[in-house]
Amino acid sequence: MITFTYRVRDPLGKVHEGLLEAGSLEDAAQQLRRDGFQILELQEAEQSEGSLWPRRVSKQELIYFTTQLALMVDTGIPLATAIGGILEQETNPTLRKVLEQLKKSIEAGEDFSAALAEHPKLFDRTYVALVKASEASGALGSMLDRIAGYLRKELETRGRVRAAMAYPMVMLVLAIGVTIFLLTYILPKFIPLFASRGVELPKMTRMVMGVSHVLTDYWYFWLAGLVLLIVGFSWGRRTPVGRQMLDWVKIQMPILGPMFRKVAISRSLRTLGTMLASGVPMLDSLRLSAEVAGNCHYEQLWNRVLDQVTGGKRICEVLVTSPLFPRVLVQMIAAGEETGQLHVVLQRVSAYYDQEVEMAIKTATSMIEPLMISLMGVVVGGIGMALLLPIFSLSRHP
Repeated sequence: MITFTYRVRDPLGKVHEGLLEAGSLEDAAQQLRRDGFQILELQEAEQSEGSLWPRRVSKQELIYFTTQLALMVDTGIPLATAIGGILEQETNPTLRKVLEQLKKSIEAGEDFSAALAEHPKLFDRTYVALVKASEASGALGSMLDRIAGYLRKELETRGRVRAAMAYPMVMLVLAIGVTIFLLTYILPKFIPLFASRGVELPKMTRMVMGVSHVLTDYWYFWLAGLVLLIVGFSWGRRTPVGRQMLDWVKIQMPILGPMFRKVAISRSLRTLGTMLASGVPMLDSLRLSAEVAGNCHYEQLWNRVLDQVTGGKRICEVLVTSPLFPRVLVQMIAAGEETGQLHVVLQRVSAYYDQEVEMAIKTATSMIEPLMISLMGVVVGGIGMALLLPIFSLSRHP
């Protein structure tokens, strides 16, 4: 059998990539067409054994594996047999190795949660904790289905945030590129004309020409500064102080800040509700909620909740002292604690906040679009006016 890499489009228009084993290129093409795919690329795969950069396992592949395993376990198939069945169809070499190790560990008598914990890059602590809770109740199939739903929600939220951030970043890069092009290529062509005619340049034109002079004559300083900025930002965001500053800026920004706050709240509440509903102890649930918040300030808040709940306080009593949580939300959590239905309240609130995140993303993008267009208009228009004003003077004084 030969391994082929493929890129195909399904009937809904979504593009998929992966590996496929077949006897020949024609057999692989027939198999993909039989499954209803339109082939975009199909070629023999290079051997990846011993590769320095093994293929990563995407979130979508993890969700698909979890969903398959949940279905097979629910139908009564033993866990090791179910993993073996998935292993036979898996084309990702990295995931295949993980599944092989999981199968061997389970056949050796190891708990499924302990086997998953040996692969922390693929199965995080939330995944392992939920599986461990299900082992005590014997409801692994339903728990895996719940985990798949949880991962799917996380993936959707992350995708929405990335899509919301992509537009302003593209517009910003475009604005900077157009500005640099005008200042370093277009404007220098007019400078000899203005100098030869001896026209008195307006103040605005002199300022723009000064910026153009700095960009063209000292470009190496700008390039070095850009490299240092990128390296410094990449290094700084990995330090505790840099991460705190970046996360503070995220939640304090005038337009995108509300979106980032709602995303952090939605993640932590969804995790806490899922954990409590699955039978995970409260302290472990709070600890995991802090880890998945995605913002160090919310992470610190949940760690403070953990410390004070350990001392006997209620969750709402700690959250009410923080400006990071809306008061209405704290009241809902308080009602859930009083009635003993906290997990139900948290799951309903997290579902509500998922809708709030979607609305916040739409609001942010609808506000950013005219702002970025206006910014580009001001910059490009300002440079254009700086060029036209001396030309008007030349036309009046031949």
